Amino acid sequence: MRRVLIIDDDKSVGEATRIVLEAEGFDVVLAEDGRAGLRALEAGRFDLAIVDLFMPGMDGLATAKGLHEINPGLPIVAMSGFMFRGHCPPMPQFPSMAQEAGAHATLYKPFRPEELLHAIKVATATSRGRHLA
Repeated sequence: MRRVLIIDDDKSVGEATRIVLEAEGFDVVLAEDGRAGLRALEAGRFDLAIVDLFMPGMDGLATAKGLHEINPGLPIVAMSGFMFRGHCPPMPQFPSMAQEAGAHATLYKPFRPEELLHAIKVATATSRGRHLA
């Protein structure tokens, strides 16, 4: 079974993501912030992490870098989204921020289940490609 670590301070996003992934056969662990995510990775094996880039305390950039220090080969999906006047505006800097954090794929919140699954496929394939090169 594929094991996924979701790190997001928004409990409703974490729960919704967990529900989608469990329906697809994933084993999911939720962490409410970056520090909890790092502790979870130190305590167990994961096949992928999904990390919110904008969290209070330890942000997603520091979290993703910490995840890679613990497990350099871990595929990471960076996600972000913030509401401004009722919608999530485009963030042109998001992909470069995600790349700086070592993410293999990006996901904008709110997302549809098929977008989540696509990001996971991209992250997994990209991660494999980077390690074979």
